[in-house]
Amino acid sequence: MAADLGELLVPYMPTIRVPKSGNRVYKTECAFSYESPLSDGGLYVCMSTFLGFGREHVERHYRKTGQCVYMHLKRHLRPKATGASGGAHPRFINGKVFLDLETTDLNDEDYEYEDDAKLVIFPDHFEIPLPNIEELPALVTIACDAVLNAKSPYRQLDQDSWEEELQVSKFANNLVQIDNGVKIPPSGWKCSKCELRENLWLNLTDGSIMCGKWFCSGSGGNGHALEHHKQMGYPLAVKLGTITPDGADVYSFDEEEAVLDPHLAKHLSHFGIDMLQMQGNENGVLDNDVKPRINEWEVIQETGLKLKPVFGSGFTGIKNQGNSSYLSTVMQVIFSIPEFQRAYVGNLTRIFDFAPLDPTQDFNTQMAKLGHALLSGQFSKPPVKCELIEQVMKEEYKQQAKGITTRMFKALVSKSHPEFSSNRQQDAQEFYLHLINLVERNSIGLENPSDVFRYLVEDRTQCCQSRKVRYTQRVSYLMQLPVAMEAATNKDELISYELKRREAETAKRPAPELVRAKIPFRACLQAFTEPDNVDDFWSSALQAKSAAIKTSRFASFPEYLVVQIKKFTFGLDWVPKKLDVSVDMPDILDINHLRASGLQPGEEELPDIAPPIVIPDDPKDRFRNHYMEPPDIDESSVMQLAEMGFPLEACRKAVYYTGNLGAEVAFNWIIAHMEEPDFAEPLSIPGCAAASSISSYGQNVQLNQPPEEIVALISSMGFQRNQAIQALRATNNNLERALDWIFSHPESEEDCANPSESVDADNNQNSIITQNEEEGPRIKDGSGTYELFGFISHAGTSTMSGHYVCHIKKEGRWVIYNDHKVTSSERPPKELGYIYFYHRI
Repeated sequence: MAADLGELLVPYMPTIRVPKSGNRVYKTECAFSYESPLSDGGLYVCMSTFLGFGREHVERHYRKTGQCVYMHLKRHLRPKATGASGGAHPRFINGKVFLDLETTDLNDEDYEYEDDAKLVIFPDHFEIPLPNIEELPALVTIACDAVLNAKSPYRQLDQDSWEEELQVSKFANNLVQIDNGVKIPPSGWKCSKCELRENLWLNLTDGSIMCGKWFCSGSGGNGHALEHHKQMGYPLAVKLGTITPDGADVYSFDEEEAVLDPHLAKHLSHFGIDMLQMQGNENGVLDNDVKPRINEWEVIQETGLKLKPVFGSGFTGIKNQGNSSYLSTVMQVIFSIPEFQRAYVGNLTRIFDFAPLDPTQDFNTQMAKLGHALLSGQFSKPPVKCELIEQVMKEEYKQQAKGITTRMFKALVSKSHPEFSSNRQQDAQEFYLHLINLVERNSIGLENPSDVFRYLVEDRTQCCQSRKVRYTQRVSYLMQLPVAMEAATNKDELISYELKRREAETAKRPAPELVRAKIPFRACLQAFTEPDNVDDFWSSALQAKSAAIKTSRFASFPEYLVVQIKKFTFGLDWVPKKLDVSVDMPDILDINHLRASGLQPGEEELPDIAPPIVIPDDPKDRFRNHYMEPPDIDESSVMQLAEMGFPLEACRKAVYYTGNLGAEVAFNWIIAHMEEPDFAEPLSIPGCAAASSISSYGQNVQLNQPPEEIVALISSMGFQRNQAIQALRATNNNLERALDWIFSHPESEEDCANPSESVDADNNQNSIITQNEEEGPRIKDGSGTYELFGFISHAGTSTMSGHYVCHIKKEGRWVIYNDHKVTSSERPPKELGYIYFYHRI
């Protein structure tokens, strides 16, 4: 038999590879669907590319590549025998664990796993069971063993992702907790030994709070938590400030590593801590000035109401991967829009057929895959009747956790992004704009669904001295409304609440019931229309700097209007904080009165003269200073600002433009400029590049024409001139990034054969795609009357923490999407939303 198997595999030996340390082995998720080894058909892993495919897609890969040998992986679930002992995780029947899968949706204590693997040879589907060491050639055995033992490609070395590799502590199931009456307050913590107020750990046995030292976070401390363990032997501690509804940082002294505690909520409640009330900030410490926002969490998630689960097409949830609700909520709203459904799901077959050899790295493939999973209903099926009866009889009915896990999608869209690639919570508004950017960049030659969000803003800037004006237009995808706190309709209640809160704080009594500021929507809209002061405005009429004011209006109205309520501001500690307000958002929104009118009779335009630019005399120095050497920037100040959550490029600009005077001065610059459209764009030194704009008299002022020196340098390397221009525009005239862009866009060489089609193919970092300079950005103008169809809400004190939930109106009813849970909504909290989505009527 061994000889027969050896002869059978001889023709395929050149295609069987042993995965090396840098190879990604996808054995948990199909590249084209969300099928996994838990699916009925299991998962097929190509023994050459190590890509995974479900039963419906493995044939496509075989036909496209000719690869014949696949490893078939299947996990079987079986109920435990009567009397079997329970545990935090089910028992593995076979001795070797080779499937690195997440916890299943079933009750783990009632089931056990059996993993099965075999080689399958196409097209005859000849199967070879594994392990089969004695009968298989040595190379095949080594390759199979390496695939079976390969770790998930989504495990990151970044410290922010360490929880993905954690194991359940052996002390978690039977942890002894002393009933000593200790209750932990929501703030004011300090080490009971040295009164240190940072890097504090709560012992889950006796409730003592002591400082850490060298473990987990590496934060400073005196090691009193460890000393306490050596004296008392209590094994588990949780870091205060990291407790959120999604979990916390738990450390086991005996096991000497960070661990998981599946019963953490129960263990914390012993000391009076409700996980739903806790939100950590970016430093891992709960802000002592902020009390738990119990009401907000409950209202936004509609806690306490009998919410009926809904199933089927369009009602598929997305499982939380640890602070990933910002992504889930945005994608749920995006794929409720018909244009996105048609662009990706409607073209699914064509996108899959023309996908590259590695579809895991193709944006359009992964968008089509996600859209199909959310809309097909395949992963949103109600429990069968017999299961319901059994659960009711046991009096333990629980809604089965459905939905999909978007690890592959998240890894792709967050690639090379310093924030989204981490496991920290992010701003849903920033991710929305990031996603639109990706859609724009990957839709060349395809239908561009982001057209429905795009509109033109007309900015009117007036020089206060000469009274002359300039009209410019820019592209936008988001209407940002300031919170008009001064217009609150319940000011007396707010004053009374603040007095009671201070009295309670002084007397160390529980805080009074929260009173939330009620802001009229019309006041926010009015604040949006108010003129803003323009700092450092250079007046072409005066040929000098002057004071100026700017107002903005809609030059066009989008088909879908996205409105953000700017609830987030900054505290004295520079930590972003949220304004706890309610805004009476209208179901029908009419903004036709905000239509731009252009140059008015009697207005005089500012002369079209650019400000003077100081250029070094030596062309070589100019080339080197602008494009080969970075400007002199204090990187320590940059990193201080970046750690606060600001975009890295914005931090670099802030430090540069404030003359390296320190992080505090640069912070003030950020606050003053963060509303500018190019706030997060790369630093552009004067004389190097600038953003293009559309002037009021209809001509394109192309200010970002790549410098001729750089174009010539790239052309001298053998690339076409138009290709060099396109690459430089796509990378803000960065030479190194432009070369990388050319190599990663081989199709641009063909596109550049026709100069008129290539010049604006990838205009700038915001990906404003234009057909040519005359046509300008594609817009879908129309009426400015809209109807609300969805909104995203945030619970927590900062964009860096908390949780996102979205409500979408489908088939005339509101539905709440709370991670994997999708239910009908009883009281949609429209007044507490953060981002609102309107459709033109």
